[in-house]
Amino acid sequence: MDDRYGTDVLASGWRERAAKPLPRVAVERDLVVEVAADGFCGAVMSCAKGLVELEDRKGARRLFPLGPGFLVDGAAVVLVAPAPKAPQGRGRTASGSFAPADQRAKVARPSRILVEGRHDAELVEKVWGADLRAEGVVVEYLQGIDLLADLLRDDPPSPTRRYGVLVDHLVPRSKESRIAAQISASPHGAHIRIVGHPFVDVWECVTPRAMNISRWPQVPRDIEWKVGVCRAFGWPADDQADIARAWQRILGSVHSFRDLEPALLGRVEELIDYVTVEP
Repeated sequence: MDDRYGTDVLASGWRERAAKPLPRVAVERDLVVEVAADGFCGAVMSCAKGLVELEDRKGARRLFPLGPGFLVDGAAVVLVAPAPKAPQGRGRTASGSFAPADQRAKVARPSRILVEGRHDAELVEKVWGADLRAEGVVVEYLQGIDLLADLLRDDPPSPTRRYGVLVDHLVPRSKESRIAAQISASPHGAHIRIVGHPFVDVWECVTPRAMNISRWPQVPRDIEWKVGVCRAFGWPADDQADIARAWQRILGSVHSFRDLEPALLGRVEELIDYVTVEP
């Protein structure tokens, strides 16, 4: 006959067998926990190596081993370590591309991207820097498209050393378009690609939305463009330091490719593709 009460009513362990299992609560920062043994009550500050650190309302901190012996909202619980975080999906760079698993920069390629000035280089670095380092592409600035011919003479391109050039104000009948046409028709043209955007300066490639303005100001031809922009915004423009500070304000409004005009985005992507194609 089956004896549902067991054979020994005085056997040890009957309390444990009758007790309900306590709920398991994963610790998390700021969870308020009371220690059943001595009444110490505090918020979780950290959890490591099987210990939980609690801080009471007076700032006193104590360490306790995880497990039973705690109360949460007056109910007995078993404190356990938090579950490991699930791996997140692949992040994206500021340019919108998937971030590489290996973030280390590659050895620089012989090919280069050339831009007109420091501000162009800083803008390209801010949005495409991670992509360029992953591809081993260096960006250099010329201090003006007028100096491109001298650079090509001293350090000519080749099938294994291509140059991609980004030019401001590349519109029909402009000085920039004439220089670009001359170089493209020269012996260097086979290993160089010159592209550009239609704006007077790379500052204008930042969208008005990112700048929180309705549009970029129209600057009279007899006023240097950057100076005219600063004055229109009410910014100082007395010397080069003022212009540099103005640029930092503009650059600070750029956080990703969404803050740049499509006319620039497409051209930079085109140059990256051009200089990374294997010969």
